[in-house]
Amino acid sequence: MARKMKSLKQSLKNMQVLISQKSISYHDLFMFPHVHFLASFKTPKFEKYEGHRDPIAHLKRYCNQLRGDGGKKDLLMAYFGEGLTGIASEWYIDQNITHWHVWDDLAQEFVRQFQYNMDIAPNRNSLSNLKNKTAESFCEYAIKWHEQAARIKPPMDKAETVSFFLHAQEADYF
Repeated sequence: MARKMKSLKQSLKNMQVLISQKSISYHDLFMFPHVHFLASFKTPKFEKYEGHRDPIAHLKRYCNQLRGDGGKKDLLMAYFGEGLTGIASEWYIDQNITHWHVWDDLAQEFVRQFQYNMDIAPNRNSLSNLKNKTAESFCEYAIKWHEQAARIKPPMDKAETVSFFLHAQEADYF
C-alpha cells in the first residue's frame, strides 16, 4: 500500500512539473488566435497525416481540401493541425509558431521534419528484398508488396511490376 501511495505521489509531482512547463490558460492554448472564421465556414474532414508518409503529398491534399477558402493562407495555417495525428500532431503542438510568419514557413518546417519518409522511400532493389514473413499470409504480403511498389519513383509499368514481384518470391513458391 505504501508503495502504491509513493507511486501516486510521484505521478502527481510529475504532472505538476509538466503543467508548470507549459501554459494551459485559455488564451495560450490557441496557436493562431488572430484567425477568425465566418459562422458559415464548415470545417472539411481532413485526411490525417500520422508522420509516416510523404509530407509533400499530404500538403498537396490538405491545400486542395481548403482551396475553396478564397486563398486565405491564415486558414491554411490555423487548420493545419486538424489534419495531423500521432507523432505529426505531437510535433505540431510542440512548435514555437512565432517564426511561422506565412504559410510557406510552416510548410517548409513540416517537410523538413518529415523528410526522412521520402529519404527512406522504397526503390527497386529494396522491393526485390521484401520477403513474406512467416506470420503473414501470402495475400497480406502481396498487398504490402504492391503498396511499396506503388511508391517507387519513377513508377514501374505492369510488366516490370510482375517481374519484380516474381523475383522477390522464395524458391519454394515456384
